[in-house]
Amino acid sequence: MKVKEINTLSELKSMLAANQRTFLLLYKGGSATSGCAESYLEEAVSALKEGNVLKADANKVRDIHPDYGVDTVPSLLVFEKNELKNIIKGCQTASYYKNLIENQLYQSNVSSSGKSAPSVTVYSTPTCPWCTTLKNYLRQHKIQFTDINVAADPHMAQELVRKSGHTGVPQTEINGQMIVGFDKARLNSMLNING
Repeated sequence: MKVKEINTLSELKSMLAANQRTFLLLYKGGSATSGCAESYLEEAVSALKEGNVLKADANKVRDIHPDYGVDTVPSLLVFEKNELKNIIKGCQTASYYKNLIENQLYQSNVSSSGKSAPSVTVYSTPTCPWCTTLKNYLRQHKIQFTDINVAADPHMAQELVRKSGHTGVPQTEINGQMIVGFDKARLNSMLNING
C-alpha cells in the first residue's frame, strides 16, 4: 500500500466520506522533522494491505490545517468518517504508525461485526522493561493497542501527566480510564482477560 498525496480540503472531505477510517499526515516539505514523519509513515504503510492513508504538504495545501485547528506540523490526523478523532504531533517511529493504523482498522472491523472493542493506549518508553512486559501481555491476549513513546514526544508526556497525575511508565488508558504500572488484575478486569 502507498500513502496518497492530496492537494485540497475538498479532496480530503471526499476521501473522508468514502472511508470508515482515514489517516492524514500534514507535513512541511523541506523540514527535517516532517521528512522524518513522512519517511516513517511511508515505511509503516508499505507493510499494510489495507487502509486509507493520505498526506498533504502544508507549504502547498493551505486550507486543511486551519479547518481542523492544526498549528504544528508534522501532525497525523486520525478521522472516523468525517469526524476528527485524534491528532498525533511530531515524528513517530514506523512501528508506532503501523500499530496505530492497524489498531484503528482492527477497531473498525470489530465494531462493524457488532462487538465493541475497547480503546487501549499504552504510554511507554523504549528502555522500560515493564513497558515491554505489559505490551507483550496485551499481544499475548490479542488486545489491540496504540503504543505512544513518551520519550520521543514531550507533548504526549505532558498529556500523560495531565491525565493520570503520574510521570512513570508504563501507563495504560482503557476507554478513558488510566492504569499506572503493570497492574495485571486491573487489566484483566477491564479487558475481560481470563488469566
